[in-house]
Amino acid sequence: MLNLRPCKKVNLRILVLCGFLTAFSAHGALWTINYPRPIDDTDARTQYPIALLKLALDKTGVNYELRPSDRILLTGKAMRQLRENREVNVVWSMTDSQREKELTPIRIPIAKGLIGLRVFVVNKNKKSKFENVLSLNDMRKLVPIQGEEWPDTKILQANGFNVFTVPEFREAYDLMKQGKGDIFPRSVIEVSAELEAEGAGSNLYLEPSMALYYPTAMYYFVSINNKTLANLIETGLKRAIDDGSFDELFNATYAPVLSSIDMEERRVFSLENPLLPPETPLSNSSLWYKPNVIED
Repeated sequence: MLNLRPCKKVNLRILVLCGFLTAFSAHGALWTINYPRPIDDTDARTQYPIALLKLALDKTGVNYELRPSDRILLTGKAMRQLRENREVNVVWSMTDSQREKELTPIRIPIAKGLIGLRVFVVNKNKKSKFENVLSLNDMRKLVPIQGEEWPDTKILQANGFNVFTVPEFREAYDLMKQGKGDIFPRSVIEVSAELEAEGAGSNLYLEPSMALYYPTAMYYFVSINNKTLANLIETGLKRAIDDGSFDELFNATYAPVLSSIDMEERRVFSLENPLLPPETPLSNSSLWYKPNVIED
């Protein structure tokens, strides 16, 4: 429902006319929806969120134009611009309590929680460090690299990891290649495209046997003052869930990814997420992919 301002109730004829005009303004007006331009327009990590957003908007029947911002916006900058109603009016990112206070989340995890399922980019010169990692306590001895503003950083710190932080995503890969840090935990929905971009000659590889999991969600966020757009996106997502097209797109996108990294064969260690807002819909199992985890 679009929550457009209702017309005054005068008589039946005017009421019918008001309903017609409301429907026309909702579906006839052009919605221009700007999202953050990625570093690379062919970046596979952005293709699913954009495709799902298109699917949701198509389900509402509105007339819309979906386009990237004029300049590249990484997550931290995009969130700041969204708060200020500048450059973008929708961003998808991992949630935490602070983000949900400052912005309006659409509380449907668009990747079913896969953003919290983490595998490790590792420097080939450090392979021996992983030979005796048999438990979560062993893993805590490794130094992960993460971004300064990422919710993941606080989650890892809260679970006893000594995290080395960097200001920009690209810097994390550069430091890993230089042998700084031990692991770069990446979501299963991100890592394959990133390593492919590094190229076959890179000294980095995907650690083959382990993973971390913490419950979290990647949501679409809009400005706190843009409830109409939030309602529009939420309505479209719910319709896609109900008719099965959400799951169809999710499975077509991520089933091959999970298979390619042998997810079913990995030991998955579970972490707590103290940043998870209480409104997170964890009780709705249909919204989540949940791996088989080892309770350490």
